[in-house]
Amino acid sequence: MKSPKGRDRAAMGFTVRSGWAAVVLLGGQPTSPRVLDARTLDLSDPTVLEARQPYHDGFGTARKKGPELSRLVASVQRFGRQAVSGLIRQYRAEGHELVGVGVAVGSLTDPDRIANPHIRIHALEGKLFRHVVEDAVHRAGLTSSTWRERDLYGIAVELLNRAEPQLRLALSAVDRPRPRPWRAEQKAAALAAWLVLANRAGP
Repeated sequence: MKSPKGRDRAAMGFTVRSGWAAVVLLGGQPTSPRVLDARTLDLSDPTVLEARQPYHDGFGTARKKGPELSRLVASVQRFGRQAVSGLIRQYRAEGHELVGVGVAVGSLTDPDRIANPHIRIHALEGKLFRHVVEDAVHRAGLTSSTWRERDLYGIAVELLNRAEPQLRLALSAVDRPRPRPWRAEQKAAALAAWLVLANRAGP
């Protein structure tokens, strides 16, 4: 799929985890996409171990509000935005015309609505890292769509007009660089990018 300028159209997919994301760059036709790149991307500074789970203060214990939590959150926002922005710049420099970004996450529930303290901690971290990715994407002038991982296949069945077993088989066999990890996180990121690619299909 080429743009009028002859540049390759592609979509990025992210599966967001606490401190990192699986990223897949998907190109080609929506009927037969191909993986142009697949990698893991740190969203927190690997030299600041606490930033990987900034709302945790030990196993199952919430970090209290204060300067330390603010410092860790700010570190995540700064490092994560730079990491995502840098990857977008790299893909554009390589000649890819990015048409949008799909983001797969575990939950979209508002942490304030979660009564269980431990689950709330994880929800806060999920929200933080999701927002870091979305903010960097929007700052780069791209649009994004965010879905829960558990909903991806149901949405894809409708949009791509394929049965779920066919989609799973296609994602397992998709043309991709090797040897790259190709686990559940990469497949979810690829499916999120596929949905974006199909939505942005054009001449």
